[in-house]
Amino acid sequence: MLTPLSWLTGLGLILVAPALLGGSGAVYSAFVLIAIFAVMSYGLDVIISDLGEVSLAHPVFFAAGAYASAIGSSRWGFDPITTLLLAIAAATIIATGIGIVTLRMREFVFSLVTYAVTVVGMTLAANWSFLGGSDGITGIPVFKIFGYSAQTDRELWPVAWLLLVVALYLVRCFRRSRLGQEAMTVHLNPRLATMSGIDPHRVRIQVFLFSAPITAVAGWLYSYQRAYISADVVDMYFLILMLTAVVLIGRRILLAPLIGVALILCQEKFLSFGGYVDRIILGSVLIVVLSFMPRGLAGPVSDVLRWLKYRAQNIKTYTSKKEPHQ
Repeated sequence: MLTPLSWLTGLGLILVAPALLGGSGAVYSAFVLIAIFAVMSYGLDVIISDLGEVSLAHPVFFAAGAYASAIGSSRWGFDPITTLLLAIAAATIIATGIGIVTLRMREFVFSLVTYAVTVVGMTLAANWSFLGGSDGITGIPVFKIFGYSAQTDRELWPVAWLLLVVALYLVRCFRRSRLGQEAMTVHLNPRLATMSGIDPHRVRIQVFLFSAPITAVAGWLYSYQRAYISADVVDMYFLILMLTAVVLIGRRILLAPLIGVALILCQEKFLSFGGYVDRIILGSVLIVVLSFMPRGLAGPVSDVLRWLKYRAQNIKTYTSKKEPHQ
């Protein structure tokens, strides 16, 4: 288990990593997007890894945060703190409505209904004039808070890093909390959970309401980073990105979504084969991991380490038995 000093050192290295890698605009842009999309994925991570359900509605929460921020800042003149609260409120209201309707369903029925929610969200975003329709929303002001102005990705990076740190802390606290333990019990043995006095429906609603604002907050910062929001924030790309980031490394590993997003975006930013090919690669990775590596990349690595440890113990035992006869 990592100590607090190890965590502080690791997070400090992440903060200065763009500068250590040259400090170019492209590097800072990549790190800002990695942080934003990692936070977006952590919202889905607690649903898949802890609750054992596959929500396909999380792009709607990401879009809710982005649109709330865009509308609040460009039309109503709200500052980033107010738009942050607006994004959290919008995602919570939407998640409450979706949760009440869908969370009594299980497995593929739940996934199909949440996918339908995303399709409805895509249609609304592309056609509702209040959301800008197909033209989207422009005129999002520069991120400015407590006198600090972030006009470039270099200046926005500390904000994105802080958001990532908060998301990591919240997910870590959730997994150690009573709600996190109840979610795992409901996930692994619903009958035992009921016999223990746990209401599975209450737990599912609470976890859903915990996860949605996390994803929405990523959309909030994404609107400032991009300075323009349109219906493409509900695109299937974001859903596939979230799903791949959650399963690529392994489930219930705190840093897994962050590492997964970093691997995906590094390929798209620095080893790109073009937009369409990159999306084919992303989808193919998700298919391969789900089909052949259900434990993610951490599974084979764990098996190899366990085998090496077993071999080392055998060699040590053989040597200790042989020594008395020499």
